[in-house]
Amino acid sequence: MKRTHPFKSGIRVLGIAESFVPSIDRESLLAGVVMRKDRIIDGFAFTKTKVGGDDAARKIISLYGSLGRNDVNAILLSGAVISFYNVVDLDRVHSETRLPLVCLTYRESTGLEESIKRHFPTSYKRKLARYGRLGQRKGVELKTGKRIFVRALGLDDEDLRHLLDAFSLEGKYPEPVRVAGLLAAAMRAMV
Repeated sequence: MKRTHPFKSGIRVLGIAESFVPSIDRESLLAGVVMRKDRIIDGFAFTKTKVGGDDAARKIISLYGSLGRNDVNAILLSGAVISFYNVVDLDRVHSETRLPLVCLTYRESTGLEESIKRHFPTSYKRKLARYGRLGQRKGVELKTGKRIFVRALGLDDEDLRHLLDAFSLEGKYPEPVRVAGLLAAAMRAMV
């Protein structure tokens, strides 16, 4: 990320979150919300990913592209494993969008390897390989006092902390992903 972006008042991020019910839905609804640092919502887009599928990275890249924006400075993604083990290829999203990417999770975990094997007995090797490439998460304490876990590409630790704090009002969900999650759930309920 360019050094000036985290501190610019006009910085915009794309927050992406999803909504689905594993036992009911074949697709998960992803919502993307473009939010400025002053927390003004400046755009949104939707796409769907296959529950249990392998299309997450392609769909996230497509969602970003559908916005037709060149003023988005970073992507905040709620989860690296979405849509019931649809593992996001974070390197691909970062490379193809050419934007810093921050993948957020909200609690500690011992990993998903055994769950992936159990739910995908014939295709788990491909999913495990992609899951292994995600790398380790690191804990970050937000200015709100809450601790989250992140995987970040294209940002150093200082810029990461400033970016997360700039978009965190309370709790552990930065506003762009919190609003995207609310929007995804509301839209999914309408379909």
